[in-house]
Amino acid sequence: MNMFFRLALFMLRVRFKSRLSIWDTSHASFRVNLADLDVQRHMNNGRYLSLMDLGRMDLLLRSGFWKRVTEQGWYPVVAGQTITYRRSLTLGQKFDLASRVIGHDERWIYMEQIFRVDGTVYADAIVRARFLRTEGGSVDIDDVLALTGPAPEGLELPAWVADWNREASAHSRAL
Repeated sequence: MNMFFRLALFMLRVRFKSRLSIWDTSHASFRVNLADLDVQRHMNNGRYLSLMDLGRMDLLLRSGFWKRVTEQGWYPVVAGQTITYRRSLTLGQKFDLASRVIGHDERWIYMEQIFRVDGTVYADAIVRARFLRTEGGSVDIDDVLALTGPAPEGLELPAWVADWNREASAHSRAL
């Protein structure tokens, strides 16, 4: 239930924030509340992932890309992610979540999301995502890129992210 209230507040606040390009970095501010905590009294690891959803929505909404995607009958899905927790976020702590597209390959779009408090990194993540069609099937990366407009010059997927994707794909298996 807490995420519904947070989502409603987020959707209200995002309407008053400045516009971005899909290639910009969005910044969304949050505060750790009681419902975010685990038994160790720091933010639960799963809550980071839920807040990352909001960070990605911040970028999609502020860039206008969400509207263009939904007009096409597409929707984004996360297919993989890796996160490193560096410090604990605790009750009442205010933090910034930065979200940006860092590149793509022939199938996936990759985003970086970083949790910071006063410039110090508390957690950082890489997300692998793609777009699906509401009538079924996936959207070709070329179609997505046609909708985004040209990528900034020099935007190239970091080699270590491509390596992570290969390793993650090679080790995927059903139980």
